[in-house]
Amino acid sequence: MPETNKDKQLFTVARVFFLLIVIPLSLMAILIANGIFKLGITAKERAVTVLDQKSQEEVKIRAINTADEVAGFLMERKKDLLVATIIPTTETAYKQFINENKRNVWVKAEDKILQQPLPLYTEMALIDRNGNELIKITNGQVVPKSKLINVSNPAGTAYKSEEYFAKTRKLNKGDVYVSNVTGWYVNRQDFEKGKRFGGIIRLATPLFGKEGFAGIVELALDYRHLAGFTDHTIPTQSSYVYEADASTGNYAYMVDNRGFIISHPNDFHIAGLYRDGKPVPPLMDKTATELTKKGEEVLNLNLLGFMDPNLPAIAKDAAAGRSGIKMYKFGGHTKFVAYAPIKFYTENYPKPGGFGWIGMGVDVEKWNELAVATSQKIEKEAKSWTTTIVLILIVSVLILFAISALLARGISRSIDTEVPEGSREVVDYYEDEEDEEEHK
Repeated sequence: MPETNKDKQLFTVARVFFLLIVIPLSLMAILIANGIFKLGITAKERAVTVLDQKSQEEVKIRAINTADEVAGFLMERKKDLLVATIIPTTETAYKQFINENKRNVWVKAEDKILQQPLPLYTEMALIDRNGNELIKITNGQVVPKSKLINVSNPAGTAYKSEEYFAKTRKLNKGDVYVSNVTGWYVNRQDFEKGKRFGGIIRLATPLFGKEGFAGIVELALDYRHLAGFTDHTIPTQSSYVYEADASTGNYAYMVDNRGFIISHPNDFHIAGLYRDGKPVPPLMDKTATELTKKGEEVLNLNLLGFMDPNLPAIAKDAAAGRSGIKMYKFGGHTKFVAYAPIKFYTENYPKPGGFGWIGMGVDVEKWNELAVATSQKIEKEAKSWTTTIVLILIVSVLILFAISALLARGISRSIDTEVPEGSREVVDYYEDEEDEEEHK
């Protein structure tokens, strides 16, 4: 076969391979590479705009939902107290009541983090009209008669300053007194050593007989059940953590109706008591430096206008029963916060503010740093994948061309083998029919 025909044969086979394999493969690779590139850009944009309007609204909705959960939780505790007024007034019945009312709490045991059902109440007591304890269950155990006390004097109560007896005896039948969060203060030094805030919320309701006021029934709610609504929450993620890290600026907290922090990743910001029952003073403009040096950093948002005027404005808006979103400065950082009121109301937690409010904050600068780092990582990975695909495409095309060339040569040799020797000579001497006639 002439060289020209062989070349045409090679060209034809190569062209068929190119049309059927190389072009589709190239288009597929280009589409995949383009898809990865666009996905990288989209992910990058989402990372950078994490605090856009939509994201802010999502955090606000979560704050509202958490506040509603807390309100529902407190309403259930109010119902528990009213049930406690109709059960038999015996040590056995009271102990059974404590043991049957449990709820899961995240705890750390033997370097493991797990949920355990713990009693909702650390204490239950029946108190007579003069303030004398008649029955008392503490930490699931019956308190001996010899250790029962009179609680009409605040100085004689567990935290040396509680007024729940005097305030409860003024209530009408069916009304409930709910105290502020009460516990010993944990300063910064102790917190950094691993100590955490612990305390209670007193719930009490009056009892009446034929002669009028007959005494009160009291429950002490374990603070951990309340704090659990915010302690394990990260505003920008759906999963929960054992302890939020305040240094990230991305955490939830709880504020009472006075403006005091009652749940926070840094427990030294939580309002607490000295051992004599006196409250630890909150930070104020004139005392902030001195108290901070001592490691005493109780926060009352109504008093933090010296840090940023938006802080008391947030507390005021929440106290008016409104939810919202604001930006403010704290510790030299720009903070975003979504807040929502806890709509639980009693005599000492009146409308519109109720029990207090939930705050969910994000440190804007730190989040932007994280977003930029994340976007750069995404961009790097997208480029890496795109480069890899291009290299695979080039190598694949080269291999396919080599295969097509080998196949074309194989076909050509096969044709050469099948053509008889004599026919080659005819072709060599007579290129077409006209030449053959002249020869004759």
